[in-house]
Amino acid sequence: MALRSINMDTLNRENTAGGLLKQETKSVKTGRQALGDIKNRVGAVKNVSTRGAVKKQNSLKLKEEKPTKNLLRSKSTVSLVTVPENDKSEKVDCILMDISTSDDDNAFSSHLLPDNVKNIDAEDVDNPQLVSDYVNDIYNYLRDLEAQYSIKENHLGKQSQISGRMRSILVDWLVSVHQRFHLLQETLYLTIAILDRFLQESKVERCKLQLVGVTCMFIASKYEEMYAPEIGDFVYITDNAYTKKDILKMECLILRVLEFNLGRPLPLHFLRRDSKAGNADVMMHTLAKYLMELTLPEYHMAHISPSQLAAASLCLAMKLLDKAPWTETLTYFSNYNELQLKSVMKQLCILVLKVDSSKMQAVRLKYSSNKLMKISLIPELKSVLVKEMAGAFEKS
Repeated sequence: MALRSINMDTLNRENTAGGLLKQETKSVKTGRQALGDIKNRVGAVKNVSTRGAVKKQNSLKLKEEKPTKNLLRSKSTVSLVTVPENDKSEKVDCILMDISTSDDDNAFSSHLLPDNVKNIDAEDVDNPQLVSDYVNDIYNYLRDLEAQYSIKENHLGKQSQISGRMRSILVDWLVSVHQRFHLLQETLYLTIAILDRFLQESKVERCKLQLVGVTCMFIASKYEEMYAPEIGDFVYITDNAYTKKDILKMECLILRVLEFNLGRPLPLHFLRRDSKAGNADVMMHTLAKYLMELTLPEYHMAHISPSQLAAASLCLAMKLLDKAPWTETLTYFSNYNELQLKSVMKQLCILVLKVDSSKMQAVRLKYSSNKLMKISLIPELKSVLVKEMAGAFEKS
């Protein structure tokens, strides 16, 4: 899921006619023989149609007439306003609609917040791109969409050829491809969402699993990116295992199975809203993104809804960095309290402890770069709190 304005000079200027040219009636005609002489000056030739002269006389008569005081009652004026016959006033007042809002107006969602919840959109009223009047309704709609396009637990079912382990290997490879192409974060999450929804609805042969993966990223790139990679780049990244025709054919199949519904909300969408509600800084937001991305290769966590995953990742990041509580404001805007996020946070702690020994290293290596603040190497990820939360989950 930027506006560009183009400034153009107004070029609509009328051609002004100079002095009328006097021509003799016996002048030789040149140029267009079929249409005759075409000129911008009306009445320049003596024997041309007299329509220009009639227009000139009519314009002179209009100038000589005195303007009427009440244009609405003038017979020569067509008006869309109807004046009653018994109305003797010559002045008609226009009644304009009052679109101003008052403090007591409860039309917008910002006026319906509980007393203990901070209005995080109060400073965005003057920014039309942030649509502060409708943002809460927009996120309610996104929650409806994530329920409509949900991923079931163990969504691969009883497929004979595709397993959760194979899916994890594919997703880990797609993370590396995404980083190599320098694509947006939304493209990666949408790729995995399309992949899981397609695998949930269709049976895929083992030899075509990689083809499905690159085709999902090809579709997501065209959906999210301004300059999407060409189809030849995806052929090259698979070491020519598939052709352009194979990718295009698989693209048609995926879109047909999904009925062209690609608007499933992403965890990033909810995380940005939650980070704003929690007044999170850059480091806290980056740590939450790292925790979310660790779950992408995990088959047993693919069914977790994007909104719950985003809220749990931010809640754990707040606990690890600042030991900050999950406030009423965060509960209101995320629709989850801390108790509802407890099980997901514990699963995240287990992933953090096992990531070093796992064969899926694409996400950890990605977040060990300076560009992402080396967030996967911070000591807080090895703290006692992480071990306690993971241990409590294993005992339960």
